[in-house]
Amino acid sequence: MHTQNQEDYLRTIYNLYEENKQIITSVDVANGLKISKPAVSKMLKKILKQKLIKMKPYSSIKFTAKGLREAKKLTYKHRIVEVLLLNILKVKKNKMHEEAHKLEHAFSDESINKLATFLNNPKFCPNGKKIPDIK
Repeated sequence: MHTQNQEDYLRTIYNLYEENKQIITSVDVANGLKISKPAVSKMLKKILKQKLIKMKPYSSIKFTAKGLREAKKLTYKHRIVEVLLLNILKVKKNKMHEEAHKLEHAFSDESINKLATFLNNPKFCPNGKKIPDIK
């Protein structure tokens, strides 16, 4: 089981990965999360021990197969919740991401799958980003 904080790191790394960033560094992650590089280094070591990422000191961050699956699942949850918030609950777009961030951690996989079905299995989030295929 991952902490919410670890999940935030995985999603941030996935967002960089999705942007086709060839080299993802701890500085990129720190900028994405708006936190210090030492804090990022500490958490990346924990995630590395869980075999979710691969990295050597002063090199780029890459997902393991397990880490990529986890990151896709977290991103899937987040983007499904964004669709719910904007399209069904009519939350303003400028508040949607922040609200989805809070809720993504609360929903079980089963509930997210049912929610996706209810929303007709959207392919894109309200920001136009592809909702990852996790099947």
